[in-house]
Parts: sequence; structure tokens; C-alpha cells
Amino acid sequence: MQLKESGEMYLETIYVLSKKSGFVRSIDVCEKMGYSKPSVSRAMGILRDGGYITMDKDGALKLTASGKDIAERTFERHTVLSELFERLGVDKEIAVADACKIEHVISEETFSALKQHLKEFGNIK
Repeated sequence: MQLKESGEMYLETIYVLSKKSGFVRSIDVCEKMGYSKPSVSRAMGILRDGGYITMDKDGALKLTASGKDIAERTFERHTVLSELFERLGVDKEIAVADACKIEHVISEETFSALKQHLKEFGNIK
């Protein structure tokens, strides 16, 4: 199942929240993303059915291996692109917003080349 941008965003949000606290519930995703409970509940059902997350009896959301791979890739793209834009002089808020849009459509080839260039010339991680 090919995920849409919104699915990647949900997985990335679960990933970021889990790195902070280790225990993530749907309500935490609602609060972080600013979405309604019904919207998040529907998305969690789709992600669960797609094999990207699991939900235990206490309501804790956990990324599966495939969900974690997508979340980590999306998060890395977001981080690298945001940092690049800020280094170019873009305001942090705008850099983050633009990176959030681009992270979903940039090809793997272009992103890899960009990341390699930044490693060689920009002291990026």
C-alpha cells in the first residue's frame, strides 16, 4: 500500500512523539497535529490496517518496522531540508513549513545527492 502525504505525516508525528516520551496515544497525535479526534482515529485505523502501526489495549501506538522506516525517512528529509533552507537564510518558520511540503515529493535520487553535497560542503550531520 502506497502511503499518501498525510499518512507519512502521521507516521512522522508518532515517531517524533515516541522519541520524546515512548508512549504515544491518538490524543497525543491530535494535540501535536491540531486535528480532530475523529480524523486521527480514522487515520490510525487506516495505518493499522496497512500494517504501519499497532495499537495495544491501553491505546499506545507503536510503529511497525515498515512504519518506522517511512517515519525515519520522512523525519530525516524534514530535518536536512529545514537545515539547508535555514543555512540559505530562510526564516526558520518558513524553512520548516517548506521542508514539510517538499519532504514528501523529493525523489530518493535528488535527496541522496543533496545530502551528499551537504556532507561534503556544508558540515551537515
